[in-house]
Amino acid sequence: MEIHEDNGKERFKEFKNSFSYGKRNDLNFKFLSHMNDRNAADFLQGLLAKTGASLNDGSFTRVIEHLVEGQIEAYAGPAQFTYTERPFVQFRKDLSRAKIGLFTSTGHFVAGEDPKPFGIPDMTQDEAIRRINEFLKVKPVLSKIPMHTPIENLRIRHGGYDISGAQVDHNIVFPLETLKAMEQQGVIGEAASEAYSFTGACSQIQLQKQAGPEWADHLKKKEIEAVLLVPV
Repeated sequence: MEIHEDNGKERFKEFKNSFSYGKRNDLNFKFLSHMNDRNAADFLQGLLAKTGASLNDGSFTRVIEHLVEGQIEAYAGPAQFTYTERPFVQFRKDLSRAKIGLFTSTGHFVAGEDPKPFGIPDMTQDEAIRRINEFLKVKPVLSKIPMHTPIENLRIRHGGYDISGAQVDHNIVFPLETLKAMEQQGVIGEAASEAYSFTGACSQIQLQKQAGPEWADHLKKKEIEAVLLVPV
């Protein structure tokens, strides 16, 4: 299958891959690049059909379900990184008496405390997307976010996923207010004094061998007993 453009021809494979850090960059649909041509074509055909049906009855639930199913299918293959060690242990303490932390790979930071990737202040989300391959080669930087930080003072930058939903409601991927509410309701004994976030699109080797152990030591010193992990 070919798509004709003014400057030549584009194969369907190039078209579907262009949504993943390509000329049609759209992080909501970058999963298309993980599908073969046939599955991607079937997915797009189904998406158009379900969109048409939704325009008739006003219900877009079927469209959302189709998008979720497509992502599940695209990412269902073997993981690039596998780990034989299992460091997690059963948590035996009652949550209502435990000190719980929040740790995410969402790229959040506090306004005025920009981690300045590559030394660049106020890097835009678009530039972070363009430089994704550079992010994937460097050691991640951890942002420490005081638990009392107002939601409106949170900022987010991450070249690996669409942050628009998080900008509308940060609690979707950075449930700071949810954790504080759980403390007030007595579900957990105490929320740690600071939450943590980093850009998960980073060097996985440096994350595993350097940053990860350093961060674990920091959590222990803070006497945090369990951590709510939120990957993206």
